[in-house]
Amino acid sequence: MTTPRKPDRRLSVAPMMDWTDRHERYFLRAITKRTLLYTEMITTGAILHGERDRILGYHKTEHPVALQVGGSDPSALSAVAKIAAEFGYDEINLNVGCPSDRVQVGRFGACLMAEPQLVADCVAAMAEGGLPVTVKCRIGIDGRESYDDLAAFIATVRRGGVTSFTVHARIAILEGLSPKENRDIPPLRPDEVHRLKRENPELEIAINGGIKSLDEALAHLADLDGVMIGRAAYHDPWMLAEADERVFGEQPSRLTRRNVIDVMCDYIEAHVGRGGRAADVTRHMLGLFQNVKGARAWRRHIAENAHKPGAGPDVLRAASAKVSDEILDATA
Repeated sequence: MTTPRKPDRRLSVAPMMDWTDRHERYFLRAITKRTLLYTEMITTGAILHGERDRILGYHKTEHPVALQVGGSDPSALSAVAKIAAEFGYDEINLNVGCPSDRVQVGRFGACLMAEPQLVADCVAAMAEGGLPVTVKCRIGIDGRESYDDLAAFIATVRRGGVTSFTVHARIAILEGLSPKENRDIPPLRPDEVHRLKRENPELEIAINGGIKSLDEALAHLADLDGVMIGRAAYHDPWMLAEADERVFGEQPSRLTRRNVIDVMCDYIEAHVGRGGRAADVTRHMLGLFQNVKGARAWRRHIAENAHKPGAGPDVLRAASAKVSDEILDATA
């Protein structure tokens, strides 16, 4: 059994369905060494009854890496937490924030904010696995939308033993809005997350929702324990190239995009050699040159060629040739 190490909580990349798979995490780890990475949300049923090596496997370089799970059965969550420890994850996180209909039918995700005692029972059971247990939630849901509702939820759940919460600073409207609409339509209320920290200084409180830059993250970190960045980091991953220095106080890495491409070419070669497809990996790399000259040509070449039979690392090399050496070799 691998002994998990304590994850860095100050900056993380949000778990996102169909996005934060093992290939995306490996790519991000080539850019930032300290940022905490999460798996996609995985249900307890999938872990208990599925192909665990395929579902839970990851590359050792992904540490620190956290497993996010969806479920509401304490006994199942206890079993999953023990499995997560066996796989060497650094943390296990309970999703109490996803608003999709499919998740609600399974009685997990944001709808659990209506059942705080059940969430407390769940996290208490998860602690039996020996890993740090954290919760990701919203500031509220339909009918439980006030700050007092949020404070009451946190007060109940913490009695289950959890002391670390990542709070998406929007309510989730479970009736009438799609998951996509729930990312944009409910207004951001970050002040409530900051208030939660002020009133509970002993808890670890991180904020999620609408954060688009390291500058914004650092502003929140003046008062909070952590910041979770979602789609902004996926669409512009190079924003994380200065995270180790600016957020964690490391020495400047002198990292370049060419360095990252070289790492990923080796990774793609190994992945294809095991029967995988280059496109499994390259689909996560389209934003590497976001907002710089050559970005469109980079994306187009990958989109047109990575899916072809026999495609491998040469797709990345050819795509990078469409970007100037000045940009390729510019340091973070």
